[in-house]
Amino acid sequence: MNIQAGFFYLFSAVLLFASFRVITARNPVYAALYLVLAFFQAAAVWMLLKAEFLAISLVLVYVGAVMVLFLFVVMMLDINVDSLRTGFWKHFPLAALVGVVIALEMAAVLMGGFRPAEPTNGPAAVQAAQTGAGALAQVSNTKELGKLLYTQYLFPLEVAAVILLVAIVAAIALTLRERKDSKHMDPAEQVKVRARDRLRVVRMPPTMVAPVPEAPAAAVEGKA
Repeated sequence: MNIQAGFFYLFSAVLLFASFRVITARNPVYAALYLVLAFFQAAAVWMLLKAEFLAISLVLVYVGAVMVLFLFVVMMLDINVDSLRTGFWKHFPLAALVGVVIALEMAAVLMGGFRPAEPTNGPAAVQAAQTGAGALAQVSNTKELGKLLYTQYLFPLEVAAVILLVAIVAAIALTLRERKDSKHMDPAEQVKVRARDRLRVVRMPPTMVAPVPEAPAAAVEGKA
C-alpha cells in the first residue's frame, strides 16, 4: 500500500464517520458541523484524484456558503429537537425501505458504469493513447473551466451571484425583528432630539439660606 492509498482510506473512513454522525446527532448544529467535516473529507478525496477545481469548489461553495446558511437558519429558527423526534419510529420502516431502494439503484448504476473497457491492440492505438495522455497532462482542468466560466458562461455566473446576494440580504432581513427584552433606540429619533428637550435649566435665588432649627428648652437648661 502506497501513501496515496493510505490517505484515501483515511479520508474515506472519516467521511463515513462524519456522514453517519450527520443523521444520528441529536443537536442540529452538531449535525451541520459534521456535514462540514464530511465536505472537507470529500474535497480531500477529490484532491487525491487530481480534480483540484472540484475540491476547491466543494470547499468554497458548500462549506463557505451553503453550510453557513444552514447554520444561520438553524440558529435563527430556534428548532425544538424534541418535537422533531416525535413519531420517528412510526415512519422509520417506510424511510428504511426508500433508503434501501435508492442504495440499490445507485449500486446498479455505479457497477454498470465503471466496468473496465477492453484494451485495443496495435501500434496505432498505442501511439494514439500516448499522444492523448501527453496532451491531457499539459492541459490544466482548472484553467479550462475558468475560461469557460468567464467567457461562455459569464452571464449565468453573474445571475447566480445576484441570486446568492439576494438570499443573503433576505436572510439578514428576516433576523431584524424586534424583541421585547432588547433595549435599543431608533437612530432617526436620536437625530431629531434637541438640546432643550434633554436639559432643563431651573433658576434659583443665590441668597436663599435654610433656617437654623431652634434648640429645645431642656437642652439649653442642661448646659446652663
